[in-house]
Amino acid sequence: MPLYKLEDFDPTYRDTFGGDDIKGLPLYTQGGNRIGTVADALVDPEGHFRYLVIETESDFHSKRILLPIGLSRIDYNQQRVYVDGLSREQVQNLPVYKDDMTVDYDYEEQVRRNYRPQQNLTYDRNSYTYENDAPLYNLNEQNHQNFKLYEERLIANKNRIKTGEVTVGKHIETETATVSVPIEKERVVIERVPATTEGVAVSPDEAQFQSGEVARIEIYEETPEIRKEAFVREEVRVKKIIDKDVVEAQETIRREELDIQTEGNLPLDETNTPPMDRP
Repeated sequence: MPLYKLEDFDPTYRDTFGGDDIKGLPLYTQGGNRIGTVADALVDPEGHFRYLVIETESDFHSKRILLPIGLSRIDYNQQRVYVDGLSREQVQNLPVYKDDMTVDYDYEEQVRRNYRPQQNLTYDRNSYTYENDAPLYNLNEQNHQNFKLYEERLIANKNRIKTGEVTVGKHIETETATVSVPIEKERVVIERVPATTEGVAVSPDEAQFQSGEVARIEIYEETPEIRKEAFVREEVRVKKIIDKDVVEAQETIRREELDIQTEGNLPLDETNTPPMDRP
């Protein structure tokens, strides 16, 4: 059965696992000793994990080996992978894994012989399945059954866009205005009336005959003086105010729910842990 590197089988595997990536996770023993790093993973044609590619380090000889997935425990919360027992002798006896090699049945048998509890087991290559070595490949333990249920949420945001503009300016309008100014003009009125002593002779000393200017009277009149002055008629204040509104949007969102199917009369306990407060 051919095996594929994780990214060759599923180029978008990070999205499939919700952004988690097994590559680069450190490998620890149950005692807390770091012994290597996960370099890759190998899956079968159905997408089942079969091996972790481990770059050994620390006290082990530095080389790449294959670790059957059933012997590991992946903890994404701690960003670690734990292995249930991996001795120095096993690492030394395991065949070297190379990225450009083809993993065939014979190579896998070399790997499996180092991990099998019973070293003397043999199988027919034509009928062999991974179920023959279930402890090495099955992920039925509780620690391997952690997976995530996803749901979609509506995220509301606001964008500020320009919807228009208001320009305030001034222009000049003209009109003809009329103003009334009362003025005065002087004029001379000459009245000639009969003398009260008409027919009465005057003495020669009183009679003063003369020619030329006898009296001078100056005549005045008022002329209107019109000028223009500018006054503030009114003030215009330009400002912006914000009107608040609530816009509702509807969208179809998805949520994964857990489906549990059992066969036979099996005891099953299901507990609900209260979710953390959402932001």
